[in-house]
Amino acid sequence: MNEFLAVGNIVEELAGARALSVFAIVLASALLRLAAKLAFDRLAKRFADTANLYDDAVLAALRKPVGWAIWSFGILFAAQVAGRGSEAEIFTLVDPARDVAAIALLAWAALRFISFIEQHLADAEYGRKEVDQSTAAVINKLLRASVIVTALLLVLHSLGFSIAGVLAFGGLGGLAVGFAARDMLANFFGTLMIFFDRPFAVGDWIRSSDRDIEGTVEDIGWRMTRIRTFDQRPLYVPNAVFSTLTVENPSRMRNRRIYEIIGVRYDDLATLRPIIDDVRAMLLDHPQIDTRRTLMVNFLNFGESSLDVMVYTFTKTTVWTEFHAVKEDVLFKIASIVAEHGAEIAFPTRTLHLTPPAAEPNA
Repeated sequence: MNEFLAVGNIVEELAGARALSVFAIVLASALLRLAAKLAFDRLAKRFADTANLYDDAVLAALRKPVGWAIWSFGILFAAQVAGRGSEAEIFTLVDPARDVAAIALLAWAALRFISFIEQHLADAEYGRKEVDQSTAAVINKLLRASVIVTALLLVLHSLGFSIAGVLAFGGLGGLAVGFAARDMLANFFGTLMIFFDRPFAVGDWIRSSDRDIEGTVEDIGWRMTRIRTFDQRPLYVPNAVFSTLTVENPSRMRNRRIYEIIGVRYDDLATLRPIIDDVRAMLLDHPQIDTRRTLMVNFLNFGESSLDVMVYTFTKTTVWTEFHAVKEDVLFKIASIVAEHGAEIAFPTRTLHLTPPAAEPNA
Protein backbone atom coordinates (compact mmCIF):
# COMPACT_ATOMS: atom_id res chain seq x y z
CA MET A 1 0.00 0.00 0.00
CA ASN A 2 2.84 2.34 0.82
CA GLU A 3 4.39 1.64 -2.57
CA PHE A 4 1.20 2.74 -4.36
CA LEU A 5 1.10 5.91 -2.28
CA ALA A 6 4.73 6.65 -3.18
CA VAL A 7 4.03 6.20 -6.90
CA GLY A 8 1.01 8.48 -6.57
CA ASN A 9 3.08 11.12 -4.88
CA ILE A 10 5.68 10.93 -7.66
CA VAL A 11 2.97 11.29 -10.32
CA GLU A 12 1.51 14.28 -8.52
CA GLU A 13 4.93 15.86 -8.25
CA LEU A 14 5.56 15.31 -11.98
CA ALA A 15 2.17 16.72 -12.89
CA GLY A 16 2.78 19.75 -10.69
CA ALA A 17 6.23 20.28 -12.20
CA ARG A 18 4.78 19.91 -15.71
CA ALA A 19 2.05 22.44 -14.96
CA LEU A 20 4.66 24.81 -13.57
CA SER A 21 6.74 24.35 -16.73
CA VAL A 22 3.73 25.07 -18.94
CA PHE A 23 2.94 28.20 -16.92
CA ALA A 24 6.57 29.33 -17.17
CA ILE A 25 6.56 28.82 -20.97
CA VAL A 26 3.34 30.82 -21.42
CA LEU A 27 4.66 33.60 -19.15
CA ALA A 28 7.96 33.69 -21.04
CA SER A 29 6.05 33.91 -24.32
CA ALA A 30 4.05 36.86 -23.03
CA LEU A 31 7.20 38.65 -21.85
CA LEU A 32 8.96 37.93 -25.13
CA ARG A 33 5.95 39.25 -27.05
CA LEU A 34 6.05 42.46 -25.02
CA ALA A 35 9.80 42.82 -25.62
CA ALA A 36 9.27 42.31 -29.35
CA LYS A 37 6.59 45.01 -29.42
CA LEU A 38 8.85 47.49 -27.65
CA ALA A 39 11.70 46.65 -30.02
CA PHE A 40 9.50 47.16 -33.09
CA ASP A 41 8.23 50.48 -31.72
CA ARG A 42 11.80 51.69 -31.23
CA LEU A 43 12.79 50.57 -34.71
CA ALA A 44 9.73 52.33 -36.17
CA LYS A 45 10.82 55.64 -34.60
CA ARG A 46 14.35 55.21 -35.94
CA PHE A 47 13.23 54.24 -39.45
CA ALA A 48 10.79 57.18 -39.57
CA ASP A 49 13.77 59.52 -39.95
CA THR A 50 15.00 57.76 -43.10
CA ALA A 51 13.62 57.75 -46.66
CA ASN A 52 14.46 54.10 -47.24
CA LEU A 53 11.42 52.18 -48.49
CA TYR A 54 12.71 48.71 -47.77
CA ASP A 55 13.50 49.04 -44.06
CA ASP A 56 9.94 50.30 -43.50
CA ALA A 57 8.65 47.39 -45.60
CA VAL A 58 10.60 44.83 -43.55
CA LEU A 59 9.36 46.38 -40.32
CA ALA A 60 5.74 46.38 -41.48
CA ALA A 61 6.07 42.81 -42.78
CA LEU A 62 7.50 41.35 -39.58
CA ARG A 63 5.59 43.21 -36.87
CA LYS A 64 2.44 41.05 -36.75
CA PRO A 65 3.92 37.71 -37.94
CA VAL A 66 6.65 37.86 -35.28
CA GLY A 67 4.06 38.50 -32.57
CA TRP A 68 1.94 35.58 -33.74
CA ALA A 69 5.05 33.41 -34.08
CA ILE A 70 6.01 34.00 -30.45
CA TRP A 71 2.55 33.02 -29.23
CA SER A 72 2.17 30.10 -31.65
CA PHE A 73 5.51 28.47 -30.94
CA GLY A 74 5.19 29.20 -27.23
CA ILE A 75 1.78 27.52 -27.01
CA LEU A 76 2.93 24.58 -29.16
CA PHE A 77 6.03 24.14 -26.99
CA ALA A 78 3.86 24.27 -23.89
CA ALA A 79 1.58 21.63 -25.41
CA GLN A 80 4.61 19.46 -26.18
CA VAL A 81 5.79 19.73 -22.57
CA ALA A 82 2.32 18.99 -21.25
CA GLY A 83 2.00 15.96 -23.50
CA ARG A 84 5.23 14.23 -22.57
CA GLY A 85 4.52 10.67 -21.61
CA SER A 86 0.92 10.97 -22.76
CA GLU A 87 -0.50 8.67 -25.41
CA ALA A 88 -3.27 11.12 -26.41
CA GLU A 89 -3.41 11.45 -30.18
CA ILE A 90 -3.81 15.22 -30.07
CA PHE A 91 -0.22 15.66 -28.81
CA THR A 92 1.12 13.91 -31.93
CA LEU A 93 -0.09 16.86 -33.99
CA VAL A 94 2.26 19.32 -32.30
CA ASP A 95 5.20 18.79 -34.68
CA PRO A 96 3.15 19.04 -37.94
CA ALA A 97 1.34 22.07 -36.51
CA ARG A 98 4.69 23.71 -35.77
CA ASP A 99 5.86 23.16 -39.37
CA VAL A 100 2.61 24.46 -40.84
CA ALA A 101 2.69 27.51 -38.55
CA ALA A 102 6.27 28.32 -39.55
CA ILE A 103 5.44 28.11 -43.28
CA ALA A 104 2.22 30.12 -42.88
CA LEU A 105 3.93 32.86 -40.87
CA LEU A 106 6.80 33.15 -43.34
CA ALA A 107 4.34 33.35 -46.25
CA TRP A 108 2.30 35.96 -44.36
CA ALA A 109 5.40 38.08 -43.77
CA ALA A 110 6.38 37.82 -47.44
CA LEU A 111 2.87 38.84 -48.56
CA ARG A 112 2.88 41.81 -46.18
CA PHE A 113 6.27 42.89 -47.51
CA ILE A 114 5.05 42.70 -51.12
CA SER A 115 1.83 44.59 -50.32
CA PHE A 116 3.72 47.36 -48.51
CA ILE A 117 6.07 47.81 -51.48
CA GLU A 118 3.13 47.98 -53.88
CA GLN A 119 1.22 50.54 -51.81
CA HIS A 120 4.15 52.86 -51.11
CA LEU A 121 6.37 52.42 -54.17
CA ALA A 122 5.21 55.69 -55.74
CA ASP A 123 5.05 57.72 -52.51
CA ALA A 124 6.75 61.10 -52.74
CA GLU A 125 8.33 60.66 -49.30
CA TYR A 126 10.47 57.86 -50.72
CA GLY A 127 11.47 59.92 -53.76
CA ARG A 128 9.90 57.51 -56.28
CA LYS A 129 7.44 59.67 -58.21
CA GLU A 130 8.17 58.20 -61.64
CA VAL A 131 7.25 54.59 -60.85
CA ASP A 132 4.67 52.97 -63.13
CA GLN A 133 1.96 51.87 -60.71
CA SER A 134 0.42 49.40 -63.16
CA THR A 135 3.73 47.62 -63.69
CA ALA A 136 4.30 47.46 -59.94
CA ALA A 137 0.79 46.02 -59.43
CA VAL A 138 1.28 43.24 -61.99
CA ILE A 139 4.73 42.30 -60.63
CA ASN A 140 3.37 42.19 -57.10
CA LYS A 141 0.47 39.99 -58.17
CA LEU A 142 2.91 37.55 -59.75
CA LEU A 143 5.04 37.56 -56.60
CA ARG A 144 2.01 37.00 -54.35
CA ALA A 145 0.85 34.09 -56.49
CA SER A 146 4.34 32.55 -56.34
CA VAL A 147 4.48 32.90 -52.55
CA ILE A 148 1.04 31.34 -52.07
CA VAL A 149 1.71 28.40 -54.39
CA THR A 150 5.12 27.74 -52.80
CA ALA A 151 3.63 27.90 -49.30
CA LEU A 152 0.86 25.45 -50.21
CA LEU A 153 3.35 22.98 -51.67
CA LEU A 154 5.55 23.21 -48.56
CA VAL A 155 2.53 22.68 -46.30
CA LEU A 156 1.51 19.59 -48.28
CA HIS A 157 5.07 18.28 -48.07
CA SER A 158 5.20 18.86 -44.29
CA LEU A 159 1.93 16.95 -43.91
CA GLY A 160 3.39 13.94 -45.69
CA PHE A 161 2.04 14.40 -49.20
CA SER A 162 4.32 13.73 -52.16
CA ILE A 163 5.14 16.93 -54.03
CA ALA A 164 5.98 14.95 -57.15
CA GLY A 165 2.57 13.31 -57.03
CA VAL A 166 0.84 16.65 -56.58
CA LEU A 167 2.72 18.14 -59.54
CA ALA A 168 2.02 15.09 -61.69
CA PHE A 169 -1.67 15.29 -60.84
CA GLY A 170 -1.61 18.99 -61.68
CA GLY A 171 0.04 18.26 -65.03
CA LEU A 172 -2.58 15.69 -66.01
CA GLY A 173 -5.44 17.74 -64.67
CA GLY A 174 -4.08 20.81 -66.40
CA LEU A 175 -4.89 19.32 -69.79
CA ALA A 176 -8.53 18.90 -68.87
CA VAL A 177 -8.73 22.22 -67.09
CA GLY A 178 -7.00 23.97 -69.99
CA PHE A 179 -9.82 23.18 -72.40
CA ALA A 180 -12.41 24.32 -69.88
CA ALA A 181 -10.52 27.48 -68.99
CA ARG A 182 -9.35 28.71 -72.38
CA ASP A 183 -10.93 32.11 -71.85
CA MET A 184 -9.29 32.41 -68.44
CA LEU A 185 -5.88 31.57 -69.91
CA ALA A 186 -6.48 34.01 -72.76
CA ASN A 187 -7.25 36.73 -70.22
CA PHE A 188 -4.12 35.82 -68.26
CA PHE A 189 -1.90 36.18 -71.33
CA GLY A 190 -3.78 39.37 -72.17
CA THR A 191 -2.72 40.67 -68.77
CA LEU A 192 0.89 39.78 -69.52
CA MET A 193 0.60 41.59 -72.86
CA ILE A 194 -0.66 44.71 -71.09
CA PHE A 195 2.21 44.41 -68.62
CA PHE A 196 4.96 44.02 -71.24
CA ASP A 197 3.62 46.36 -73.94
CA ARG A 198 2.07 48.87 -71.50
CA PRO A 199 -0.41 50.46 -73.91
CA PHE A 200 -2.11 52.04 -70.90
CA ALA A 201 -1.82 52.27 -67.13
CA VAL A 202 -4.11 52.90 -64.21
CA GLY A 203 -5.41 56.47 -64.45
CA ASP A 204 -5.11 56.73 -68.25
CA TRP A 205 -8.01 57.80 -70.43
CA ILE A 206 -8.43 55.25 -73.21
CA ARG A 207 -10.93 54.66 -75.99
CA SER A 208 -11.39 52.28 -78.88
CA SER A 209 -12.96 52.88 -82.27
CA ASP A 210 -13.47 49.11 -82.68
CA ARG A 211 -15.88 48.90 -79.75
CA ASP A 212 -17.83 51.30 -77.61
CA ILE A 213 -15.09 51.61 -74.99
CA GLU A 214 -14.05 54.96 -73.53
CA GLY A 215 -13.18 56.02 -70.02
CA THR A 216 -10.52 56.10 -67.33
CA VAL A 217 -8.68 52.91 -66.33
CA GLU A 218 -9.29 52.20 -62.64
CA ASP A 219 -7.82 48.73 -62.21
CA ILE A 220 -5.96 46.10 -64.25
CA GLY A 221 -6.72 42.67 -62.83
CA TRP A 222 -5.72 39.15 -63.75
CA ARG A 223 -8.89 38.55 -65.75
CA MET A 224 -10.33 41.92 -66.64
CA THR A 225 -9.71 45.65 -66.64
CA ARG A 226 -12.15 48.02 -64.94
CA ILE A 227 -12.80 51.25 -66.83
CA ARG A 228 -14.88 54.13 -65.46
CA THR A 229 -16.85 55.73 -68.30
CA PHE A 230 -17.45 59.48 -68.38
CA ASP A 231 -21.03 59.01 -67.18
CA GLN A 232 -19.49 57.27 -64.12
CA ARG A 233 -20.55 53.73 -65.03
CA PRO A 234 -18.02 50.90 -64.44
CA LEU A 235 -17.08 48.99 -67.59
CA TYR A 236 -15.42 45.59 -67.20
CA VAL A 237 -13.39 44.48 -70.23
CA PRO A 238 -11.74 41.01 -70.39
CA ASN A 239 -8.01 41.44 -70.90
CA ALA A 240 -8.01 39.02 -73.85
CA VAL A 241 -9.97 41.63 -75.81
CA PHE A 242 -7.02 44.03 -75.82
CA SER A 243 -4.89 41.60 -77.86
CA THR A 244 -7.12 42.21 -80.90
CA LEU A 245 -8.41 45.69 -80.11
CA THR A 246 -7.17 49.02 -81.37
CA VAL A 247 -6.75 51.20 -78.30
CA GLU A 248 -6.20 54.95 -78.33
CA ASN A 249 -4.58 56.51 -75.28
CA PRO A 250 -5.35 60.25 -75.29
CA SER A 251 -3.70 60.62 -71.87
CA ARG A 252 -0.32 60.31 -73.57
CA MET A 253 -0.89 62.97 -76.22
CA ARG A 254 1.65 65.78 -76.30
CA ASN A 255 -0.79 68.50 -77.42
CA ARG A 256 -4.40 69.08 -78.38
CA ARG A 257 -5.29 70.35 -81.84
CA ILE A 258 -7.40 73.33 -82.84
CA TYR A 259 -8.70 72.85 -86.36
CA GLU A 260 -11.35 75.31 -87.50
CA ILE A 261 -12.65 76.69 -90.80
CA ILE A 262 -13.56 80.38 -90.51
CA GLY A 263 -15.80 81.80 -93.20
CA VAL A 264 -15.51 85.45 -94.24
CA ARG A 265 -18.01 87.23 -96.51
CA TYR A 266 -17.22 87.58 -100.20
CA ASP A 267 -17.69 91.34 -99.78
CA ASP A 268 -14.59 91.37 -97.54
CA LEU A 269 -12.17 89.84 -100.07
CA ALA A 270 -9.98 92.95 -100.03
CA THR A 271 -9.31 92.63 -96.29
CA LEU A 272 -8.83 88.86 -96.27
CA ARG A 273 -5.03 88.87 -96.46
CA PRO A 274 -4.55 91.31 -93.54
CA ILE A 275 -7.01 89.28 -91.49
CA ILE A 276 -5.01 86.10 -92.13
CA ASP A 277 -1.73 87.82 -91.24
CA ASP A 278 -3.14 89.20 -87.96
CA VAL A 279 -4.65 85.83 -86.95
CA ARG A 280 -1.32 84.13 -87.62
CA ALA A 281 0.54 86.75 -85.54
CA MET A 282 -2.01 86.38 -82.74
CA LEU A 283 -1.45 82.62 -82.58
CA LEU A 284 2.35 83.03 -82.60
CA ASP A 285 2.11 85.39 -79.62
CA HIS A 286 -0.50 83.40 -77.71
CA PRO A 287 1.02 81.97 -74.47
CA GLN A 288 -1.03 78.76 -74.64
CA ILE A 289 -0.23 77.88 -78.27
CA ASP A 290 2.71 75.53 -78.89
CA THR A 291 4.60 77.21 -81.73
CA ARG A 292 6.96 74.24 -82.04
CA ARG A 293 4.12 72.31 -83.65
CA THR A 294 2.50 72.92 -87.01
CA LEU A 295 0.80 76.31 -87.16
CA MET A 296 -1.17 77.16 -90.29
CA VAL A 297 -3.53 80.02 -91.14
CA ASN A 298 -4.35 79.98 -94.85
CA PHE A 299 -7.02 80.92 -97.34
CA LEU A 300 -8.48 77.50 -98.06
CA ASN A 301 -11.07 77.85 -100.81
CA PHE A 302 -14.03 79.73 -102.20
CA GLY A 303 -16.96 78.28 -100.34
CA GLU A 304 -20.58 78.31 -101.35
CA SER A 305 -21.30 81.38 -99.25
CA SER A 306 -17.95 82.39 -97.74
CA LEU A 307 -14.21 82.75 -98.18
CA ASP A 308 -12.94 79.83 -96.08
CA VAL A 309 -9.86 80.35 -93.91
CA MET A 310 -8.23 77.30 -92.25
CA VAL A 311 -6.86 77.70 -88.70
CA TYR A 312 -4.66 74.76 -87.69
CA THR A 313 -2.59 74.83 -84.50
CA PHE A 314 -1.88 73.00 -81.22
CA THR A 315 -2.29 73.98 -77.59
CA LYS A 316 0.33 73.37 -74.94
CA THR A 317 -2.14 71.83 -72.52
CA THR A 318 -3.67 68.40 -72.96
CA VAL A 319 -6.23 68.80 -70.17
CA TRP A 320 -9.71 68.67 -71.67
CA THR A 321 -11.18 71.59 -69.72
CA GLU A 322 -8.12 73.82 -70.18
CA PHE A 323 -8.03 73.05 -73.90
CA HIS A 324 -11.60 74.29 -74.39
CA ALA A 325 -10.81 77.46 -72.46
CA VAL A 326 -7.83 78.14 -74.75
CA LYS A 327 -9.87 77.34 -77.85
CA GLU A 328 -12.63 79.70 -76.74
CA ASP A 329 -10.10 82.50 -76.23
CA VAL A 330 -8.60 81.90 -79.68
CA LEU A 331 -12.00 81.97 -81.41
CA PHE A 332 -13.01 85.19 -79.66
CA LYS A 333 -9.73 86.82 -80.69
CA ILE A 334 -10.24 85.73 -84.30
CA ALA A 335 -13.72 87.26 -84.24
CA SER A 336 -12.25 90.51 -82.87
CA ILE A 337 -9.60 90.61 -85.62
CA VAL A 338 -12.23 90.13 -88.30
CA ALA A 339 -14.33 92.94 -86.80
CA GLU A 340 -11.30 95.27 -86.50
CA HIS A 341 -10.86 95.08 -90.29
CA GLY A 342 -14.47 96.02 -90.88
CA ALA A 343 -15.27 92.52 -92.11
CA GLU A 344 -17.83 90.02 -90.94
CA ILE A 345 -17.92 86.29 -90.41
CA ALA A 346 -20.17 84.81 -93.07
CA PHE A 347 -23.24 82.74 -92.44
CA PRO A 348 -24.84 80.43 -95.00
CA THR A 349 -26.51 82.53 -97.72
CA ARG A 350 -27.79 81.91 -101.20
CA THR A 351 -28.23 84.42 -104.01
CA LEU A 352 -31.13 83.84 -106.35
CA HIS A 353 -30.94 85.45 -109.80
CA LEU A 354 -34.33 85.85 -111.48
CA THR A 355 -34.45 86.11 -115.27
CA PRO A 356 -37.34 88.30 -116.50
CA PRO A 357 -39.77 86.50 -118.76
CA ALA A 358 -39.33 87.03 -122.50
CA ALA A 359 -41.72 89.48 -124.14
CA GLU A 360 -44.51 87.91 -126.08
CA PRO A 361 -44.44 88.69 -129.86
CA ASN A 362 -47.21 90.96 -131.18
CA ALA A 363 -49.92 89.16 -133.00
